[in-house]
Amino acid sequence: MAKNKKIKIDAIEISIISIKQDDYISLTDIARYKDAANMDVIIQNWLRNRNTIELLGFWEQMYNPNFKPLEFEGFRKQAGLNSFVLTPKRWIETTNSVGITSKAGRYGGTYAHKDIAFEFASWISIEFKLYMIKEFQRLKEDESNRLKLGWDFQRTLAKVNYHIHTDAIKENLIPLEINNQQISFIYANEADVLNVSLFGITAKQWRDENTDKNGNMRDYATIE
Repeated sequence: MAKNKKIKIDAIEISIISIKQDDYISLTDIARYKDAANMDVIIQNWLRNRNTIELLGFWEQMYNPNFKPLEFEGFRKQAGLNSFVLTPKRWIETTNSVGITSKAGRYGGTYAHKDIAFEFASWISIEFKLYMIKEFQRLKEDESNRLKLGWDFQRTLAKVNYHIHTDAIKENLIPLEINNQQISFIYANEADVLNVSLFGITAKQWRDENTDKNGNMRDYATIE
């Protein structure tokens, strides 16, 4: 799980964590917008709703092969009754849910997959949900721009380092009396010395193992 990110709406900071590359948004923080003193109660009241149970159950059936549908049906039949009480922990443990998670510690609280969290925000306030979607989209656009910038820098750095290496070969390893074909052979072999040192394989081995990728191994290398 990656370190949490945050978006801010009307002075309310909402945490977002990544679980298996999916974004999970804090229901606890969203509930704070409604009533900061009773966040857990607000989440439980939402969970008691029949529409909520159906949303959670259908989402799990779509994305969670280990979900327990019989237990879901049991909750579905009880939903809406005055005596029915449901906590996030009970839902998770009983149905083997992955759409909602409850955590203790530094980034503790109840989190839900963004699909579910946006529905919870809509139940809290339609206006709040729209602002939340706007801020979430802004966050994702910023992340995308940073990734693109990082890739461009990575590619440029790889090219610079590669030219430094080939210039060193030209100045120090290539005899003056050999022909162009022999020069190309030396370049290829010396370049693969670097490839094996850094990546553990030659350029040809990388291409053979990654037939579905374009470019070369430097395109997929980290800056380090």
